[in-house]
Amino acid sequence: MAYETILFSLDGGIARLTLNRPERLNSFTVKMHEEVADALSSLEGARVLVVTGAGRGFCAGQDLGDRAVAPGEAVDLGHSVETYYNPLIRRLTSLPFPVIARVNGVAAGAGANIALACDVVVAGKSAKFIQSFANIGLIPDSGGTWVLPRLVGQARALGLALTAEPLSAERAAEWGLIWKAVEDEALDAEVDALAERFAAAPTLGLARIKKMIRESWGHSLDEELDLQRDAMRELGYSDDYREGVAAFMEKRKPSFRGR
Repeated sequence: MAYETILFSLDGGIARLTLNRPERLNSFTVKMHEEVADALSSLEGARVLVVTGAGRGFCAGQDLGDRAVAPGEAVDLGHSVETYYNPLIRRLTSLPFPVIARVNGVAAGAGANIALACDVVVAGKSAKFIQSFANIGLIPDSGGTWVLPRLVGQARALGLALTAEPLSAERAAEWGLIWKAVEDEALDAEVDALAERFAAAPTLGLARIKKMIRESWGHSLDEELDLQRDAMRELGYSDDYREGVAAFMEKRKPSFRGR
């Protein structure tokens, strides 16, 4: 499918999704939401997904011009969230393989929280994360109010959300909001190496790690121990586990097939 607002490719198990409205800092329109949803339904054979933005920004969130409201008029923002943003966050967090956010510039509003919905966030040091919702009287949607306190604690989450102050990539990494901040010129190499690593890894195991860590918030220790037992039993019968052990014993590089 030819897209107008995104770029999408899938090669060697690595899927790449680029938000491609650089003149608007890759802010979302209905058209972009529809194209992203279509691309995310075309991931057969993918073992890792890289999400990024074209130009000088990752994503500035919602394009307010796409749902322009005249002074005094009301708009149902809940419909926009329920129809577009919530399905996107649910899709990214439930994909059965790692999702990498390559944050190459500003990530603001929903754009920041879309990045944080990815499993591993690597940002260039010039990037900034901005919870800009308070500036227009809104709350951090796209998972923001849920993920922020879990990543950085309540005090920092409230500070970020109430002040809408930009947070540098380096500080975001220090706080544990993201995985890593690297020099801008090293961003591509860092993300490419990580994507290639995941594409060659035992995908079934990575998928279970992702699922269990994301769902652990709702479990007691006893419940989690039981789930760990069940997961280890299942993975112990996988082709990837047998290949990993055989490769280790034979002192060779493993060839995982993701099953």
